[in-house]
Amino acid sequence: VQLQAYGGGLVQAGDSLRLSCAASGRNFSMYGMGWFRQAPGKERDAVAAVSWSGTGTFYKDSVKGRFTISRDNAKNTVYLQMNSLKPEDTAVYYCAARDRPYYSDRPNDYHYWGLGTQVTVSS
Repeated sequence: VQLQAYGGGLVQAGDSLRLSCAASGRNFSMYGMGWFRQAPGKERDAVAAVSWSGTGTFYKDSVKGRFTISRDNAKNTVYLQMNSLKPEDTAVYYCAARDRPYYSDRPNDYHYWGLGTQVTVSS
């Protein structure tokens, strides 16, 4: 599985961005998917994750109510809609896939990683 994340950019506080992650390969619908982020000097941690069906989701506390993860299995794509962005959301965002149908918030549970996309939120 190869993953390609895109949609990052430089925005102002309060703006919105939608990240997309396109997956190649088969069986995308069988993978749990996650979005992670890593800011300079910090560990990579989970922002949101979704189960194979899209019905099970996880959100980091600080993004609840602002971010929404979704997936379109027909398009082999997972999305992260980010609203009301804050400067502390600034990071490199990565999408990841695990060869299990359910999500996880632990980076070590994921088997495939895409290159990151930079999100910068100015105050």
